[in-house]
Amino acid sequence: MPAPTDRAYATITGNLASLLGISIASARRRVDQRAAKAEIRDIAGRVAMAEQMVEELSGSRQEQVRLLDSLLIAESDEANYLDED
Repeated sequence: MPAPTDRAYATITGNLASLLGISIASARRRVDQRAAKAEIRDIAGRVAMAEQMVEELSGSRQEQVRLLDSLLIAESDEANYLDED
């Protein structure tokens, strides 16, 4: 039987899963794998690792939003283009 998860750990892995569009179990596995590489074994270290991953994704998400916004602006020569119905 698996040990009960910490509430903060479950919350942050849920946020990570939402940002990545994956299941909570997959997000938890990613955090666990990265924590294992860094030789972090305690739950507080894993929570910190997950928070760091969320911050990294949030920063890159803002860049992606700005890029998408710039791509959606019509250029002057294509502004009056009509597509066939």
